Amino acid sequence: MVTIGIDPHKDTHTAVAVEDATGVVLDEVTVVARDHGHQQLVRWADRYARRCWALEDCRHVSGRLERALLARGEAVVRVPPKMMGESRRGERTWGKSDTIDATAVARAALRDPNLDRGRLAPATRRLRLLTDRRDDVVAERTRESNRLRWLLHDLDPGLRIAARKFAYGPAVRRARQHLAAFDGDDIAVQIALELLDRIEQLTATERRYAVQIRDLVRRDYGYVLDLPGCGELTAAKLLGEIGDITRFASDAKLAMHAGVAPIPVSSGRSNRVRLNRRGNRQLNVAIHRIAITQLACHPPARAFVERRRRDGKSTTEAIRALKRHITRAAYNVLSQADTAPT
Repeated sequence: MVTIGIDPHKDTHTAVAVEDATGVVLDEVTVVARDHGHQQLVRWADRYARRCWALEDCRHVSGRLERALLARGEAVVRVPPKMMGESRRGERTWGKSDTIDATAVARAALRDPNLDRGRLAPATRRLRLLTDRRDDVVAERTRESNRLRWLLHDLDPGLRIAARKFAYGPAVRRARQHLAAFDGDDIAVQIALELLDRIEQLTATERRYAVQIRDLVRRDYGYVLDLPGCGELTAAKLLGEIGDITRFASDAKLAMHAGVAPIPVSSGRSNRVRLNRRGNRQLNVAIHRIAITQLACHPPARAFVERRRRDGKSTTEAIRALKRHITRAAYNVLSQADTAPT
């Protein structure tokens, strides 16, 4: 059996074949990161009848190659970049190159047999692209709103508008009316008006994406909305980040992937856990959003947190436990939908 580690880049992909039994490097190749390069890579690997591909998981950089390999029936595992870096630091060969990185990817895959296996892109890929794009638009609007807020403060400290308010029409109209009282030739006023135009444009774009996301979730994934505290946008984030639920053997594995499962730090008579700061932070924040919403409007969640607090947990620790409970519920909802007859 041979594991082929790949270090993907925008222009080239470097592959290294490593023998599973000994960890010895058998061969290496570098191909262009295009369709004909992917075909060349498969022809090069045909000499190894029993093989598995290990890709450094770089999302858009490795996604096209992963889909090309899966379409040809190849077995693919995803190696997180952090794991590859730790593997490289443990190598006897010092330095950094594409070949060294690809070798580290292969050996990291050999050390961990439970890595996420690649699958053809599920239907939720569209949701992931939409939610990622909407997040980018919201982040850009926030940056522009902060610039505008400080510019308005420089023009008139008495005008107080929170940056988040610029996403709504009344705040924009109020700012325009206030700017009308200043000299229109003032460069600061011109820039402020341009920022207002840009913010309105970004708001319209964000709302268009939000409508697309809501319609798609209601049409194809309405069952996720049965999870208390989960709205359409949060459901889209959950579905997009989780993808194919069958890649997780249990809710515990999903919790670890999301950074929701606590990390044990026990020693001797001390038996305790600490906050898990790893995992998919986008998925983690979606679960956190559900938890906070449930605390506001879902009595069973409030009762759950109160029980944990009576057991001596802090409010923060109780919310972490609630997030783990929500992860289990989300796993069950998605698993049941995946196994339901069509």
